[in-house]
Amino acid sequence: MKDFKETIQAGMPDTDTGAAVSADSKIRSGTIAQAVPHTVKRARVLGYCMGVRRAVDAVLNALADYPDKTVYTYGPLIHNPVTMQLLEQKGVRVVDPEQEIQNQIEPESPIIIRAHGISPQKRQELADCKAIIIDATCPRVIASQKRAARYAEKGYTVILAGDKNHGELIGIMGHALAIPHARCLTVQNAEEARTLDVECDDAPAVLLAQTTIKRSEYRAIADILYKKIPQLVVLETICPATDERQDALLELLHDVDAVVVIGGKTSANTRRLLQTALDSGKPAWLAESLADIPPDIHHYHRIGLAAGASTPDSSIDAVAAALGKI
Repeated sequence: MKDFKETIQAGMPDTDTGAAVSADSKIRSGTIAQAVPHTVKRARVLGYCMGVRRAVDAVLNALADYPDKTVYTYGPLIHNPVTMQLLEQKGVRVVDPEQEIQNQIEPESPIIIRAHGISPQKRQELADCKAIIIDATCPRVIASQKRAARYAEKGYTVILAGDKNHGELIGIMGHALAIPHARCLTVQNAEEARTLDVECDDAPAVLLAQTTIKRSEYRAIADILYKKIPQLVVLETICPATDERQDALLELLHDVDAVVVIGGKTSANTRRLLQTALDSGKPAWLAESLADIPPDIHHYHRIGLAAGASTPDSSIDAVAAALGKI
């Protein structure tokens, strides 16, 4: 898929226009003002994690292996519009998990299960449609799916910490509820944990985290639930990639005056990076495209770059190049 990689390296599309935007043109138009010299420093760890890169590679391989078929993804492959736009241009189609699957795909066509995973029920629907299933579920998510099912079999109430509407949690819940008589609950934050309706007797429960939740959020939820559930088992399911990007950002904040977090606006881990930067008290912005680089950035001498786990290298390089020309 050389042409795809060349396209993604050519520049970061402006999501408002669909065209590549050069830093020089933005300076000439006054979008970004001319400024005193400054430095741009990247976080020690940023961009694609292993699971996302694996999913993107699975789609590229499917395009090469099935040139005469339409390639589908189960839901948006990743929360990054730059990559999604380029995949769409290559003919990749997105299946809406909320709609009837059979009406959206052609039989015997390849469909990639994204890193977030899928429930057993939805997998069976894909099989019934005679789809060629290519499973790109992140290995860490698969581990959470198996652990949720295993504890459900033992009679534990399964509690999932994270975004209840996120594909990962929906899939894990599906694995737990596939067990007869299983009980599975979700809690999104500490406030919900305080009001969560759970049995306070001797019934055991297990807590698992969405792999991309902030560790501080998970600890706060666990601390509250410990007081409610005497036999609570708390599992460590946060992906190290989440911690690595958060830790790298915290290190970066010591050396910069402002931060640009690069990534999709719908990406949970990207938004959490932005919140961490804002919590530090330093100016911070989320840049989904070059158009999102703020004019005020020229006021700062040392600019830091961070990026979510679904942000491609090309987007990071494009923003770094644009800032370097201010």
